[in-house]
Amino acid sequence: MRIRAALRNELPRLQDIERAAGRCFRDVGMAEIAEDEPPALDVLARHLRAGLAWVAVAPSADGLSATADPSAADLSAAGPSAAGVPVAYLIADRVDGNLHVEQVSVHPGYARRGIGRSLLDHLADRAAADAVPALTLTTFRDVPWNAPYYARCGFAVLDEEAVGPELRAVRADESALGLDRWPRVCMGRPVRRRATPGAPPPATPAAARHGEGPVGQG
Repeated sequence: MRIRAALRNELPRLQDIERAAGRCFRDVGMAEIAEDEPPALDVLARHLRAGLAWVAVAPSADGLSATADPSAADLSAAGPSAAGVPVAYLIADRVDGNLHVEQVSVHPGYARRGIGRSLLDHLADRAAADAVPALTLTTFRDVPWNAPYYARCGFAVLDEEAVGPELRAVRADESALGLDRWPRVCMGRPVRRRATPGAPPPATPAAARHGEGPVGQG
């Protein structure tokens, strides 16, 4: 599996991945979330132009069963190519000086292979290169592949005082969309900065401090 920047002609495929990944919400009584439309093409394009859209690619999608998952046909039809076939994606924003995970989703045919974690680690590497102090995200607290999953990936629930104004605005927008029908949380993961020879280790920035508490999707 390889991670690279998304390509413009792949954006409709990212929507297909999102639709397939969302179906699992029906299993936990959240049909409304399962039926949500994926990010619009212009939204995905905005992340791409900002250099904050990545895909995990396989040489081909032949391992997907179209009979087990009808959406798999969309991926397998792409066939092998030099660029590979996207099977997962992550898009991010800059929020309160941090890199914010807007969405990370893995096609269910490629679930449980550590692909989502690899995408998050790739974002953390980008953050370290840019001297960004932390990753943040918002997610459903009680959905197993949301907050508990992110906790296993190094995120923790943020204290109220650690939630910056831009992240509060993100939560306000989510609330207006009705997502607060189910408990949601803000989570953060401190970024380990690249060391400068001879320099003391940096202190954890305030925005990355968190309380007890973590493309998971949501």
